[in-house]
Amino acid sequence: MNSDLKVRVEKALQEIRPYLQTDSGDIELVSIENDIVTVRLLGACIDCSVNQMTLKAGVELTVKKHAPEISKVININ
Repeated sequence: MNSDLKVRVEKALQEIRPYLQTDSGDIELVSIENDIVTVRLLGACIDCSVNQMTLKAGVELTVKKHAPEISKVININ
């Protein structure tokens, strides 16, 4: 895993994390493979009915802002 890319992805997750924590959730980086970031939503985010919207509209956009070479962000439970 490219360490610069990992740093930028982690920075993006740090940016989005306070919003998730406000709703008793959190997020962790699982892996970066090729141009796909895999994350794990935690806490209230696991069962949240809008977690896919949060993933695409919040997490993925923020990650792409910091690391434009990323094509998508996926969640594993």
